[in-house]
Amino acid sequence: MNSLRRLDIKFLRGIGPKRAELLDKNLGIKTYYDLLYHFPTSYIDRRTVYRIRDFAGDDMPSLQVRGQFVGFNIVGEGAKMRMVGLFSDGSGTMEVVWFHRVRWVEQNYHRGVEYVLFGKPSQFNGRWSMVHPEVDSPAILTKMGGFRGVYPLTEQLRNRGFTSRSFANAATEILSGCQGMAETLPLEVINRYKLIGLREAISAIHSPESPEQLRQARLRLKFEELFYLQLDIQRYARRRSGAIRGFLFPRIGHFFNTFYTQFLPFPLTGAQKRVIKEIRADMATGRQMNRLLQGDVGSGKTLVALLCMLIALDNETQACLMAPTEILATQHFETISKMVAPMGINVRLLTGSTRKKEREEIHRQLLDGSLHILIGTHAVIEDNVKFKNLGFIVIDEQHRFGVAQRARLWTKNIIAPHVLVMTATPIPRTLAMTVYGDLDVSVIDELPPGRKPVQTLLRYEESRFATYQGIGRQLRKGRQVYIVYPLIKENEKLDLKSLEEGYENICETFRDYKVAFVHGQMKPQEKEYQMGLFASHQAHILVATTVIEVGVNVPNATTMLIENAERFGLSQLHQLRGRVGRGGEQSYCILMSKRKISGDTRKRLELMTSTTDGFAIAEADMQMRGPGDIEGTMQSGMPISLHIANLATDGQIVQLARDAACEILDNDPELQDPNHSILRSQLDLLTTRIHDWSRIS
Repeated sequence: MNSLRRLDIKFLRGIGPKRAELLDKNLGIKTYYDLLYHFPTSYIDRRTVYRIRDFAGDDMPSLQVRGQFVGFNIVGEGAKMRMVGLFSDGSGTMEVVWFHRVRWVEQNYHRGVEYVLFGKPSQFNGRWSMVHPEVDSPAILTKMGGFRGVYPLTEQLRNRGFTSRSFANAATEILSGCQGMAETLPLEVINRYKLIGLREAISAIHSPESPEQLRQARLRLKFEELFYLQLDIQRYARRRSGAIRGFLFPRIGHFFNTFYTQFLPFPLTGAQKRVIKEIRADMATGRQMNRLLQGDVGSGKTLVALLCMLIALDNETQACLMAPTEILATQHFETISKMVAPMGINVRLLTGSTRKKEREEIHRQLLDGSLHILIGTHAVIEDNVKFKNLGFIVIDEQHRFGVAQRARLWTKNIIAPHVLVMTATPIPRTLAMTVYGDLDVSVIDELPPGRKPVQTLLRYEESRFATYQGIGRQLRKGRQVYIVYPLIKENEKLDLKSLEEGYENICETFRDYKVAFVHGQMKPQEKEYQMGLFASHQAHILVATTVIEVGVNVPNATTMLIENAERFGLSQLHQLRGRVGRGGEQSYCILMSKRKISGDTRKRLELMTSTTDGFAIAEADMQMRGPGDIEGTMQSGMPISLHIANLATDGQIVQLARDAACEILDNDPELQDPNHSILRSQLDLLTTRIHDWSRIS
């Protein structure tokens, strides 16, 4: 396999330097190995031949017909030249059109010769046609075993004559010239999980002889990718856990006990107690804690973080909480400082807006140890911010920070501080096992007592008047309202509501109430001012874009109206919905949508109305949209690329691969067994990790 990684694709028969350059530019295919691992995304059963007379409908799938060309005609000149062939299968006729390589078609395809055409039929001027179909001899129906892969292709490659058949033929050419293909998995793994061999899998993925052979090939190749991904993550996590010394926090003392017994704002849920026990256990090992805390909006993550910071204070170290926005940092500061004020704990806020004199005082108190808890934005990672003894770090909404920013905070102490990263964006289990596989994960899966689930309603344009009446009733009760728009300004190409237009309409509709507005293009000071109006109850309605999805805490806000809800993903809708329902009153989230939407979109919106479980929503979102679209979770990349495995749909294989990797590492942590030499060499080839980022992410 290593030799295939070194063979330039230009030396393959039928490719050459120019076509090789195109493959590299369009698909990143440089070597024989790259082409073998450019897999089909779907398959066509080529045993079925359709009749032209049976074509029907506006959206026909790609299919094949068998017949003869009865005539050819070149139409137009120069750049507008095209070849139009008339094709008959005895049941009817259709046009076959080529816009490129017209002269080549003229020389190679002939009347009266039987061909098999594969392409997507469409109707134009009342006639059926195919554009740039694959053209084969009838022998293709048996030669490929009846199945043909459909490969990812760009328009430029199609225009230059590349087809799915080109890739299948190239893969067959490589395999026929490859005398041997070294196995890439240990025999113990292959046997235990009943996998087929590598060469058989590669051959079958390109040219399957049956659905069962294709299933086995996919299982083998997906398992291998996910196995090495898990092996790399787990080996790295175990090394880090054993190698990085952290603070030993054996004491639960005055600060924790006093707060817990006298100032706890409400009883902890069972989930909060469980998570605190998990964190306490980590901090008592003498190794650095590196834990991800997941919890839905309003689940009480901040209170858990505070209690853990108090443990750090009891063990004579300092704590720091970093948040992505000044608004969120300020809210954390106000909440935490108020809760611990009776205990004499010094909590300070450091942001880009902190004045020079106050900043200097904070720096001085950090160095002499009189500042116990520092809360801030990116300002806390500046080089001149130094601690006397930083022992515990909390990073809120951690996916909003770059890995380098998080790492700078980690280095502010000689002994590694314990790290707790928090997110209110629920992460599906398979994604957490992979992207955050080297972190320990805690989940708060209960809401505090007294919180009422938000009622989510789907409404269409014709019910707008009734919707506004409902909003009016909430305003008359003294409640506040969010109205969210997908766009800031009107866009002629998109039939969507815009904030600018909506702001004027809302001001006109609700004349007796003050309306604030906020969006991402505003200057920070103006944004803070407008948000402040709403947070202080001076404004009754906040018209906004999605900038409010994280870090806005106004318990008096009981209603959110999301315009063009069909344009938002499930996870984003859930995050937005989390801005209401933060007080004791019943709250509502209204999804306003066009009535004419696709079935998948309607299913997505109806799911939002049926559950408030963020983890169920995250799982559904990943199934519908794929793992890469879930905000933030993929931002730092993975150490091993996935060619065929899909974290959204291959959860069972992820678990199998993780079990296999853990079992091997349990018995051979450093992969020193001679039977595992293949594992070491494969990891060296596959891994691309450059920086030691997992310590902080």
